Amino acid sequence: MPEPFFHYHAHAQAFSGKFTRPFVENIDVQASSTLPATGGHGSARVDNFKFHEFISFKAGYTHVSGGYQEADGTNNTLVTSVLEGLNMLDVLTADRIVCRLYSKHHPNDAEGRVTMHSSKFENLAICGHPVTIELDFGLFDGIQTYEAAQNAYGNNAAFQRVASDPFHTGRPLPAQGPNGAFLCSLVKGGQINLQVPDVTVSGHSIHVPGFGTAYFAETFITHGTRSLTMLRFELGSTTGGSGSGGGGSTNGKHYPP
Repeated sequence: MPEPFFHYHAHAQAFSGKFTRPFVENIDVQASSTLPATGGHGSARVDNFKFHEFISFKAGYTHVSGGYQEADGTNNTLVTSVLEGLNMLDVLTADRIVCRLYSKHHPNDAEGRVTMHSSKFENLAICGHPVTIELDFGLFDGIQTYEAAQNAYGNNAAFQRVASDPFHTGRPLPAQGPNGAFLCSLVKGGQINLQVPDVTVSGHSIHVPGFGTAYFAETFITHGTRSLTMLRFELGSTTGGSGSGGGGSTNGKHYPP
């Protein structure tokens, strides 16, 4: 019988994407960090990134770390991804976007407990107009595991609102079993405050004619793993493509289980 050990899991990336119009070209993953199964620390940084005249940022950096905490006998994992000085097609700009995930895994628990505090948008703007996004850390403090998300989906109206139909398709998500998943947003109430003519806000997304759609603070919850993507975009006009910025994923598991 092997000695018990903790298998760490964490990765982060600052930015990536793919353009399909007016040319087909990938944006390779920028400032990617991955934690080995044994834990430790890793980091990466990219400065003064520029993709043609379409996308630029002053700095993108990530770090991941994982280790054992003797004080309470837990295995802890931290994931951080930061974008500074982002400019997308002179439509979407932000001084700073921060993704932060922290997992604390007690030895007798099936899942680690994940929090997302300090994730934020600083001076986010669309077409030069400020965008106000309040993140609902209070709601997700009570939903730190997949099991908690399963329970909340049946009993918490606030979580049901953001998780049942996040893209407003008219097809609510059914109750999820052990191998299910929830995709929702940290955006409080699924609402964004922005007043710009002809720009449409729908839940946690903003659609700009001639630009495309941007989605904010999406979290994907499955058993034992949680990811957070602070910015995801789908471009649609003379430029076409998709990608994401400020993202990471974390948790881990003991072996033998």
